[in-house]
Amino acid sequence: VQLQASGGGLVQAGGSLRLSCAASGRSFSMLAVGWFRQDPGKEREFVASISWSGGSTNYADSVKGRFAISRDNAKNMVYLQMNSLKPEDTAVYYCAGRYGGSSPDYSDYRYWGSGTLVTVSS
Repeated sequence: VQLQASGGGLVQAGGSLRLSCAASGRSFSMLAVGWFRQDPGKEREFVASISWSGGSTNYADSVKGRFAISRDNAKNMVYLQMNSLKPEDTAVYYCAGRYGGSSPDYSDYRYWGSGTLVTVSS
């Protein structure tokens, strides 16, 4: 399974962005997917996750109510809609996949895409 994140960019505080995670390979529809972010010098941080069916989602407290994760298994895509962005949301965002249940622990994920940079200006 290969994953590719895209959609990052520069946005003003209060603005919105939608990140996309495109997957190739077999059995994407059986893959739980998580979004993580990392600032230089900091640990990778859980943002959101979604189960293989899309029926279960989880969010970090810091983004709850502002971000929404979704997926389209027919298109092999997972999305992260980010609203009311804050400067502290600035980071490189990664999507990751694992077979089994979704998890907030980045070490549980086997498949990782390259990141996409999100910069939120104040």
